[in-house]
Amino acid sequence: MIYFISDAHLGSRLVKDPKEHEKKLVDWLDKVKKDATSIYLLGDMFDFWFEYRTVVPKGFVRFLGKLAELIDTGIEIHFFTGNHDIWTFGYLENEIGLIVHRQAVTVEIGTKKFFLAHGDGLYAENKGFKIIRRIFHNPTAQKLFRYLPPQLGQEFGYNWSKRNREKILHIENKYLGEQNENLVVYAKKYVESHKDIDFLIFGHRHIALDLQIKDQKRVVILGDFVSIFSYGVFDGENFRLEYVE
Repeated sequence: MIYFISDAHLGSRLVKDPKEHEKKLVDWLDKVKKDATSIYLLGDMFDFWFEYRTVVPKGFVRFLGKLAELIDTGIEIHFFTGNHDIWTFGYLENEIGLIVHRQAVTVEIGTKKFFLAHGDGLYAENKGFKIIRRIFHNPTAQKLFRYLPPQLGQEFGYNWSKRNREKILHIENKYLGEQNENLVVYAKKYVESHKDIDFLIFGHRHIALDLQIKDQKRVVILGDFVSIFSYGVFDGENFRLEYVE
């Protein structure tokens, strides 16, 4: 089985019980490890992640340990950077064993071809988001951020994330329709020039959606592991969204 999950936002200051939140995610990993061959983490698994040269963010020990355990048993785990956890510079790869992707990728799984991405930056965002995204991805800005003491940097990151999500909570978890849902619009355009793609799978939007578009191609938005607790499963032929109770 191949599993897909995104947007856990571990460490979010909008989560009432962070330890229980992490435990629920670890329990899910324990559940799927019995038949998983690969797991795709499609971005924003952390609400904020920035690695300093010798310092990584406090917390998430059980989650990271479980990932390392699964990898040691032979399960391949892919980690896509999102717009909240861009700043990994080797720790997740070298210490945990994750396969890190910073861009969208296309993979063949069984007889199907998948286009996989977190989802941010694929379409025309508002001007403010584009400016922030450009800064966050800028190597010079990342280098300058390292001069902040880790405690101050972490405090800035989590507060920024909290304010950002509070601004958009009124549209999260609400499907806007095929004509207004940007990732659906992007997917429809993308398959016009990539006709061999069977599934386009995204995170980012915090809605659970499995929509058939042209020529039986499907666009999937995975939901989240904050309030929806949804994930995707592919058995080699069929894909479905499932939910953790």
